[in-house]
Amino acid sequence: MFDAAHAALLATKLGVAEASIKTHSGLIGAFGKHLVQAGLIDAKHGRAFNQVHGLRQLADHTSDPVSVDDATWALDKAEAFVPAIKVRFSIG
Repeated sequence: MFDAAHAALLATKLGVAEASIKTHSGLIGAFGKHLVQAGLIDAKHGRAFNQVHGLRQLADHTSDPVSVDDATWALDKAEAFVPAIKVRFSIG
């Protein structure tokens, strides 16, 4: 999802500063501002991107495991997110 969101922002040629989208939080913020709020991508994909990031944070920075249900949910969201980006921005 990170790479797809990054590619979408680059494809828009909006002049989003590369430095601002090198971190997950910077990318999520720019994705929301430039693509979701602008109506270029459905808000459900922005919410999913943010929520999946929360699961990644949980897995990477705590000792709490991600449940199988949460992992399955995240995979489902990614499988919808990436094709939506590809179609909308003619990527890949």
